[in-house]
Amino acid sequence: MAEAKRSTKKKQKEEIIVVADLGRQQPQATDFEKAVVGACLIEQDAFGQVADILKPKSFYDNKHKVIFDAIQTLYAENQPIDVLTVVEQLRKNKNLEDAGGAFYIAELSQKVLSSAHIEYHAKVIAQKALARELITYSSKIQTGAFDEGQDISELMQQAEGQLFELSKTNIKKDFTQINPVIKEAMELLSKASANTTGLSGISSGFEDLDKMTNGWQKSDLIIIAARPAMGKTAFVLSMARNIAITNKIPVAMFSLEMSNVQLVNRLIVNVCNITGDKIRSGQLAPYEWEQLHSKISEMYDSPLYIDDTPSLSVFELRTKARRLVREHGVQLIIIDYLQLMNASGMSYGSRQEEVSTISRNLKGLAKELNVPIIALSQLNRGIETRIANSNNNAGEEMKDTHRPQLADLRESGAIEQDADMVCMIHRPEYYKIHKDSFGNDTKGIAEIIIAKHRNGQVGDVRLRFVSDYARFMNLRDNSIPLPGEEDGTIKSSKINTSVTYDNEAFNSLSIDDDRPF
Repeated sequence: MAEAKRSTKKKQKEEIIVVADLGRQQPQATDFEKAVVGACLIEQDAFGQVADILKPKSFYDNKHKVIFDAIQTLYAENQPIDVLTVVEQLRKNKNLEDAGGAFYIAELSQKVLSSAHIEYHAKVIAQKALARELITYSSKIQTGAFDEGQDISELMQQAEGQLFELSKTNIKKDFTQINPVIKEAMELLSKASANTTGLSGISSGFEDLDKMTNGWQKSDLIIIAARPAMGKTAFVLSMARNIAITNKIPVAMFSLEMSNVQLVNRLIVNVCNITGDKIRSGQLAPYEWEQLHSKISEMYDSPLYIDDTPSLSVFELRTKARRLVREHGVQLIIIDYLQLMNASGMSYGSRQEEVSTISRNLKGLAKELNVPIIALSQLNRGIETRIANSNNNAGEEMKDTHRPQLADLRESGAIEQDADMVCMIHRPEYYKIHKDSFGNDTKGIAEIIIAKHRNGQVGDVRLRFVSDYARFMNLRDNSIPLPGEEDGTIKSSKINTSVTYDNEAFNSLSIDDDRPF
């Protein structure tokens, strides 16, 4: 009996807590709302001070919401803002009564002496509005979590998307007077002049590529695109080796396609010069075991951080990237690859719209963290279409119609617009094209086509590609000879040029031209 009474009392107490929780007032600051609206009514410039902080929906009291909306309309139309004009605008909108009537509006203007603290008051209102939105979102999530028929994974994606959208709309960055920006630019110039490599960004480890890019620049979004089997992952792993393992610069790699073990196995192939089939099977000769243990020591303690979360969302990436930059000093982020990401559970009319959101937010993240972000991307089947429509005659040397173009990017419009640089990987040898347009032998050669470069030149860079070890190397690097070059030298007759500049395209554009090349 006593136990039953205790149980009943406990249940009654829980019910009281729930009722009390439901009876709470939502976060609000109506006195501050009156102060802000009143200030806007008595001073013409007051609204301009709060226009980027507040929206009509920021107000809790519906009267203030309606009045502020009328003020916003007058401001947009360059009309004077005072009691009379606001009342007249409300009459036009047929919601004067919703605003409390002309008397209430006049009363608001009389209660405020000046707009001296209007920005502070506006920020308080904005914080209260944000708190209310968070309560609304959490309530929806809670309701969904109690629903037995709700897919929890889908609910988490929706929660991520809503929270990401909320955080994005409430991030405001104020303007900066030019003096400190000039100082920062001069400091960067000074550091670049002291750098023996002459690069202002992070070196990729590929000399000819660095000459064209001047290194991967902070806050840039770089797209590396190619068709399957061209070596996108091998390219960024070769860079990760050069940057993180050789130069000890912290790099984060988000692998959406491969597990972290698969990725590290490919890196071991790259570093240890042992073919991938032997690494997978474990069938190594005694000398290869020695080689493995000797070379793999280079990889230990290197500042390379791998995340293999499948179907990574923009929100998750943002959270993880911030932590990596803050806690581990990461200076470069690599994503393999863009089309496998999702936009945090938000609903879109098409996949193209979703990719547009992803690329836009990747660029925003690069700016926010002030690090270069390299995102791999797939090319569409336009290349194969061009091959089918080509008119090559039998017996002729095959023309290189496989060469990728900007239009071959999947969902290309958004990616082209957001990216600071678009590079495409092309290996003519894969398509059985044995000589390029300069007459150079294409065996073991990969072309890095810089198709768009917002702040520099466009053109082609030739690298060596050793397929057995999935490694990209400098053209002049003969540490691993190609077939027919076992003497360790590269015959000069094979090389006409390693870098081709498209100077006409570059000179026709201003340095901040956004058009894709």
